[in-house]
Amino acid sequence: MNSVYLDNAATTPMLPEVVSVMQESMLANFGNPSSTHQYGRKAKAAVETARKNIAKHFNVSASEIIFTAGGTEADNLILQNAVMHLGVKRIITSKLEHHAVLNTVQFLEKKHKIIVDYVRVNENGAVVLDSLGEALKKSNEKTLVSLMYVNNEIGNILPIEEVANMCKEHHAYFHSDTVQAIGHYPTDLQKTPVDFIAASAHKFHGPKGVGFAYVKKGIAIQPMFFGGEQEKGARSSTENVHAIIGMDKALQIAFENLLVDETHIKELKNYFVKKVKELVPNAEINGEPADETSYTIVNVRFPVQDKMLLFNLDLSGVAVSGGSACQSGSNKGSHVLSAFLNVEEVQKASVRFSFSKLNTITEIDYVLNQLKKTLKL
Repeated sequence: MNSVYLDNAATTPMLPEVVSVMQESMLANFGNPSSTHQYGRKAKAAVETARKNIAKHFNVSASEIIFTAGGTEADNLILQNAVMHLGVKRIITSKLEHHAVLNTVQFLEKKHKIIVDYVRVNENGAVVLDSLGEALKKSNEKTLVSLMYVNNEIGNILPIEEVANMCKEHHAYFHSDTVQAIGHYPTDLQKTPVDFIAASAHKFHGPKGVGFAYVKKGIAIQPMFFGGEQEKGARSSTENVHAIIGMDKALQIAFENLLVDETHIKELKNYFVKKVKELVPNAEINGEPADETSYTIVNVRFPVQDKMLLFNLDLSGVAVSGGSACQSGSNKGSHVLSAFLNVEEVQKASVRFSFSKLNTITEIDYVLNQLKKTLKL
């Protein structure tokens, strides 16, 4: 074995079934969905069928799904609309959010002079709900809460229903970046009163460059850029027909196999964590205990300061990450780990291992062996 891919939180390999439906669409649906002739109508019908299929998975109506170029655009569309068109004057968030949220919030704070409150997190990087409650009571300004469902670096899971109900009680909008959760956890948006979510297809074995925003019925969204009336006027740009169809297929497969895939991936993660602790007894798990975090992610802090660890693992054929892939070229380190670890612990080598249903125990054993060699144990 020469290579193992354990960076599925960054992106997942596309499934053959997804590639197949996209290839078929490229040949059959070349028309512009906005065109009124038969080729355009055929492409439009394919997009709307996908929209209806996706909406059913979340128990919402098709009109509440807006197709985007991915999670980052969906987050931006929601956050910017909240301030620019929905009258939001204050955003409550955390310092552990994805930069698609953090950078957008900072832009809105500077550009529109909104108030930004950051909730406290505990020693494991979990949101302190009492802190959220205090922040919600602090002001009567129109408020939006933005907290991610599953943290992309450490896998912490937000008690999303509890947070949603807190927001509802205080008449605050609730937005959740659910990019790491969609396709892995069932989400009934009728039972969980979330106003907005963001999703990205390439996190659940679909294509890159496509995702969606869920916007609860009754909330009017304006486009961030102009040029057309696509997506019911909420998002200008010709729809990425083939990618949308691929996303629909990937999500269908994910939900059809949810329990089987979860069982398999949990076994891989539990086995990996057990063996890592045997291999490196003083290694630590970043975030909540491994059995309480997302079954797809574990972030391990090794008792060494080795800036070459990721590079050397890559040389041995092991693909992993030190944080979110979006920031992999940065020298600033992980903003997530810095939010709850002290300076000494942040300096240690932390590695995010993220699993998918395509991984095997044999691959895990290979990674463990390479870790042993790389760490010179």
